[in-house]
Amino acid sequence: MTVLRILHVDDEPDIREVVQLSLGLDPVFSVRSCASGNDALVEAAEWSPDMILCDVMMPVMDGPATLARLRENPRTAHTPVVFMTARAQTREIEHFKSLGANGVISKPFDPMTLADSVRCQMRSAGLAAMRGRFVGRMRADAAKLTESREKLRNQETAPRALEQIKSFAHALAGTAGLFSFDEVSRAASVLEMAAIDRLAGSHGPEAIEGDLDALLDCIEHAESLSAARNGTLLRN
Repeated sequence: MTVLRILHVDDEPDIREVVQLSLGLDPVFSVRSCASGNDALVEAAEWSPDMILCDVMMPVMDGPATLARLRENPRTAHTPVVFMTARAQTREIEHFKSLGANGVISKPFDPMTLADSVRCQMRSAGLAAMRGRFVGRMRADAAKLTESREKLRNQETAPRALEQIKSFAHALAGTAGLFSFDEVSRAASVLEMAAIDRLAGSHGPEAIEGDLDALLDCIEHAESLSAARNGTLLRN
């Protein structure tokens, strides 16, 4: 299922728990936590997060040192890193950006608005690398949705297939727009509502199959546009 992967790094367990709960309530995000810079280097290389939220003041390896090590590894060199710190005056923010950070989220932060803050940071970070990974995940989602479509007309498998379709559509509706795939986002929203109605017994299989095919077409079109855009960038 298409979600945005967020790796959070902080040596304080209470803060890790709050961030996990705050972002975990939003189905757009999948969150993992690390207690140290060293752990973050390993997790980032293995999990390939879309963004890393990193504390500045940590023992042994602080935030700037962690960022420097991340930039040395080809697998994490282009992963956006946002510092979370109480040192969020203009001078400090400019310093952190000069080190290669993509942005800063001030501490203390509001747990109720943290997800929106992360979205804003992702928009401003420059989404080229994340966009490419997202296209790959959309392709995987399309394959799963196609499998679910084949199970819709079987009474035994239809309820589970509908739940899967609803979940995939919900995640795509929430994330595709962030990467400017607005048609995918709208088609996914329509499909999600159709799945909800079908589960409630309001529509027959033909209606949801049409909405599912429309979403699959949008994903295919988005892949083509992304490939064409990448080709243009390579030529320029």
